[in-house]
Amino acid sequence: MTNEKTVAEKLLQVNAVKLNPKEPFTWASGWKSPIYCDNRKVLGFPYVRDFIKSEMCNVIFEKFPDAELLAGVATAGISWGAMAADQLKLPYIYVRPKPKEHGLGNQIEGYFEKGMKTVIIEDLISTGKSSLQVVDVARNAGLEILGMVSIFTYGFEVAEKACETSNVKTVSLTNYPTLIELAIEKGLVGQEDQQTLLNWSADPSNWRQGN
Repeated sequence: MTNEKTVAEKLLQVNAVKLNPKEPFTWASGWKSPIYCDNRKVLGFPYVRDFIKSEMCNVIFEKFPDAELLAGVATAGISWGAMAADQLKLPYIYVRPKPKEHGLGNQIEGYFEKGMKTVIIEDLISTGKSSLQVVDVARNAGLEILGMVSIFTYGFEVAEKACETSNVKTVSLTNYPTLIELAIEKGLVGQEDQQTLLNWSADPSNWRQGN
């Protein structure tokens, strides 16, 4: 079993991913979706949490060996970034979607120095918009962004193009096609729903139930 498939299996094991083509979920963006991924569920399962953390550290060590700083994306990426930084013995910061409205008004929390080679830690990538906003904040603060590591990606074309345009290398531990393939193998979704799930990933913004 590949690492991508093993990570997908762990997410399914703790119900971090829910698949329901017949009763779609509604995302904050308004998109209708037959899948909902909540990696925060993993935090409640120590052994799965440790496995995901170790896989993330392996990817950072292999793909970004020059990393001098990890930066978690608030809020869901904060815990994963902190755990990975602790294991790799790297400095750590986290980045808010907007500046704090009281106190010091910080958008970046933690100590860093300009020019530090930084890896952004995200829990999942959908359109890539919120993740790349964090990249912009970090760059404006003088950090050198080596890339971004996430647990899961939907693999949307819009996100891939946006990351390419922003010159951000992205690596995810697992992805939507791998997850769907495994879910079908395990009988978690029926063969009749396979095409629905594939149709959604091809054009999520225009997908409607029954497509």
